[in-house]
Formats: sequence, structure tokens, C-alpha cells
Amino acid sequence: MKGISKSFGKAVIALDDVQFELESGEIHALLGENGAGKSTLIKVLTGVEERDKGEVELDGKKIHPKSTNEAQQVGISTVYQEVNLCPNLSVAENIYIGRAPKTKMGGIDWKTMTEDAAKLLEKFDLKLDVSKSLDNYSVAVQQMVAIARASDIKAKVLILDEPTSSLSKVEVEKLFTIMKRLRSEGMGIIFVTHFLDQVYEVTDRITVLRNGRYVGTYKTCDLPRVELVSKMIGKDYAVLNQSLKEGQAEKEGTRTGDELISMKNVSHQGSISQMDLSISKGEVLGLSGLLGSGRSETARVLFGIDQVNEGEIYINGESVNLKHPIDAIRKDLAFCPENRKTEGIIGDLSIRDNMVLALQAKKGLFKKISKKEAQAIADEYIEKLEIKTPNADQLIKNLSGGNQQKVILARWLATNPELLMLDEPTRGIDIGTKAEIQKIVIDLAAQGMAVLFISSELDEELRCCRRIVVLKDMERVGEVSGDNISEGAVMQIMAGGETK
Repeated sequence: MKGISKSFGKAVIALDDVQFELESGEIHALLGENGAGKSTLIKVLTGVEERDKGEVELDGKKIHPKSTNEAQQVGISTVYQEVNLCPNLSVAENIYIGRAPKTKMGGIDWKTMTEDAAKLLEKFDLKLDVSKSLDNYSVAVQQMVAIARASDIKAKVLILDEPTSSLSKVEVEKLFTIMKRLRSEGMGIIFVTHFLDQVYEVTDRITVLRNGRYVGTYKTCDLPRVELVSKMIGKDYAVLNQSLKEGQAEKEGTRTGDELISMKNVSHQGSISQMDLSISKGEVLGLSGLLGSGRSETARVLFGIDQVNEGEIYINGESVNLKHPIDAIRKDLAFCPENRKTEGIIGDLSIRDNMVLALQAKKGLFKKISKKEAQAIADEYIEKLEIKTPNADQLIKNLSGGNQQKVILARWLATNPELLMLDEPTRGIDIGTKAEIQKIVIDLAAQGMAVLFISSELDEELRCCRRIVVLKDMERVGEVSGDNISEGAVMQIMAGGETK
């Protein structure tokens, strides 16, 4: 890719004279902060977005795909963070959609398709009932199915966009084994991730973008991590780290107040069982556990998305019945969900409209927020949270993932909540924005807000939380706090399920 430029109107220059080179038989990391231009570059390569300037060559021939289908036809396939398959169709149908084997009569040869799908997945160590619909399987399995499909259509270029953000350690290792095998077979793999450990574990080269511009391409083995971070954020990482340390000092100095939330023997069929949990004012409480442990499910019950089948929830000592999210909002609870794309943002609304949604719901239908008031709220939080946008009229779907997350955070802060629940608030977000959000969380707690912090990144919870509750198999199995907080202590409880 040479001299690639792309603008969205006059205000947003997403790519400015960017170059990128991928060799066959290599895993190449594409890195940068949110808003650096990674997603737009991929969209240009795969025909989702039309480039304004520049050229793209594949095997020395100029290409100009106008759609993802055209990109696939020339050998470019993408597996996104949010798996873009059809969950209502079977696994086999998803693998062969658009290219299903036919019978002599011209119909779909279901028997051959099912057998071929099962054989293909066995190469990826997946033994599935391929006749079942895809939504019967976890996100990790769905991603493997997407990768298997890409390999079967004989892709020359495979783009993996944040493929590991929802995977366990074992699943990540399995994915890396498959990536290395595909590399050995000559496939070129573009790997987009925010996990630097994974970059150094599996990639050959790194290309860094910043603010829509090309910074450089480097051999992974020749680029120290601190240098990489500095190139990504455009500033000395030590300065950012010092800011976070100051926030940690505030965390340690903050005294928690009275108990705000208490869950006593709370169960919701199929998600959590006999849950006991308390959160105090001014506390950042971490919820830790493997996928399926009940972390997100606990937040969903607290926010009235899922109803209590057994047990009691108390807010400020008063028993409450949270039948719907609006009940929780009126009790000054707020919830930033795990999947911002499908459960958080409304892509075709502006930043301003996305920010005031929850506050309007809290006020009610007949107390409409004026445009002047909405604009004031948007201006306040764009400045406070340093949201990168020309103005509040921008559609939220045009923002980077990290800036979208900040808008969702602003939505709930505008309601002035007593409890803020954050489910994977920094997933798929660059290291600079991640540190900013962590600092915001610590500052909010210092001001007296209670925060329930759910993250699959244990080091992130250790930085932000003074107490961590560990869940396993939908139950609470332990807790660490104070001087006892450490990665080893949390992992020991996860592994052994010891109740403390």
C-alpha cells in the first residue's frame, strides 16, 4: 500500500500518505493508538472504504477492491474483533456461504458441505457439530470458524483485527499455533492487537501509525518495548506511567465510605448463583474470573437487565426490585457494557445525542433535554475526557474505539451516578487511552463514586482496585484486598476455587 490517504469530510483526516508492506509468510503487527488509522487502512484494503489517494498492489499487480467480496476474490480475508458471521446459520453454512457445493440438480449438497466443514475444522483442532447454528458456540470458537473459512478460500492475506480480546490464555495459544502454521504455508497475516506481549510472541515485523500517519516499520526483535510505546503515543511513556502512579497513590490514600450496594444470596438462573457482594462509596471493586465465571452476569443483574430469581439487592440499606434498566438508572446506577458496538453506541447518532441518552431516560419522556443543554453536556465531557473529535455533531461510528468508549463513559457520568459499572472498559483500546481511562476511574472513586470494575486483564485490576472479588463457575470463590492483592493470589483462587 503506497501513499494511502482517506478523509471523512473536511474535518476528519483518517489517513495521510500512509504506506504498508506485507510479505508472504510473515505475521506483521499493525499498531497505533485509537484514532491512529489502523481500522481505516484495513477498510481501504478490504474495499469497505474508497481511498482518496494512493495505490494498492498484491503480488505486484494493482488492485482496487470495491467491496469485501471483491477483496476475497483476489485473496484478502478479514476476521474482525466482532465476528462478522451469521449466528443463525449452521457452522457449515457459515464456512461455505456463497460457495456451497452443489448437487447435479443445482441444489446445495448438504452432505458434502457438512463433511467438508467437519474435516476443515479438524485441521484447527475443532471437533464440532457443524450442523448446529453458530450461536451455540463461544466467541472463541466463532473466531476459529472465521479463520478456518479464510484459510479454505485460499486467502493470500489474512487480517486478524483484535482476535484475542475475548479469548482465554489457552485459546490464544491455540490461535497462535494456527497463525504460525498458516505463516509456514506462505500466508501473509496482518495482526491488529493492543496486547504488546502477544506482538513480541508471534510477529515478525511491526508497522506503527499515529494520528493517521505512517511512523515506521521495524523488525520486532530489533524494537524495544519502551521505544514501541513511545512511537505509538508520540510521547515519553515514562511521563504517562508517572501519571498513573500518581493516580495509584490517590487510590491508596482514598478512604471508602459507607456501604452503597449489597447483594445477598442473589441468583439468576443460568448466570450467577448465591452471589454475595458489597460495594462501598469511593471504592473501586474489581470482579475477576475466567470467561463464563459470572462477571458480566453479575453486572447485568445489578443493572436490571436480568432479574433476580432468589436473594436480595440493597442500595443504601434499602431492599430494591430492579426489574428493568430504567429502575437501576433511577436508583443512580450506571453500566458501560462489554460490547460497545452492539450494546453501547448508536452509530448513526451524533456524539452529543449518544451522550444524553441515559440522562433523557432518567428525566423521562416529558422533560426533554434542550439542544442547548445537550450541547453544554457534550462540550463539557469532550473537554474533560479529551475525546478526539472536531465537534459534537460527528457521528459516533466515525470515532475510534477508544473515543467511542469515552463517549459511553460520558453518557453515564452525565447522569451523576452513585455506582458506575464498567465491563471491560479498555478492551481493544490503545495503551495511551487505556491509561487515561484507568486514571479517570481512580479519580471518580476519589470523589466518592463507587465503581465496579470488570476486566480480563489482571494487571489492570491490580492498578485500579483496592479489593478484588474472584468468581468461578458463576459463584463467588474468594476475595483479596490490601497488602494481599497480587496476581499470584488472584490466580491461585481462580485455579483452586478457595473461598476466603
